[in-house]
Amino acid sequence: MQISSRLSIALHMFACMEYFKNDRKITSEFLASSVGVNPVIIRKITSQLRDAGLVNVARGTGGVTIAKAPEDITLLDVFNAVDSIENGKLFSFHENPNVECPVGRNIHLILDDKLKSVQDAMEKEMAAITVADVIKDTEKYAAGTAKDK
Repeated sequence: MQISSRLSIALHMFACMEYFKNDRKITSEFLASSVGVNPVIIRKITSQLRDAGLVNVARGTGGVTIAKAPEDITLLDVFNAVDSIENGKLFSFHENPNVECPVGRNIHLILDDKLKSVQDAMEKEMAAITVADVIKDTEKYAAGTAKDK
């Protein structure tokens, strides 16, 4: 299993929105060129972020802006906005364990609390990192490079 790339794409978008905010209008086409994906993907993620109240979208070619202070947006907020997880559970479970098998009959008892613990730890870490942290590192690593992308 692998978490989708929507989280990293969304964070890339936030970094671009902040880094280029004074230089250009932030459009889906511009973001797509930086991320290296089709603008349709950017528009879908932008819609999810907008619905979560994390970005503002001006109609037409008005562009996208960050809706809140970056220090008030955590990676967990972004993850929850763009990566739908079924029933609030990061880990899905195989549907038909064999109840005639002692392992299959007890696999939920064996794994549920462990997988929940892993998810809780991940969410705690994601809640401790903000979009402002991403932006700070963007400014640090992008310093000295041209803003031409």
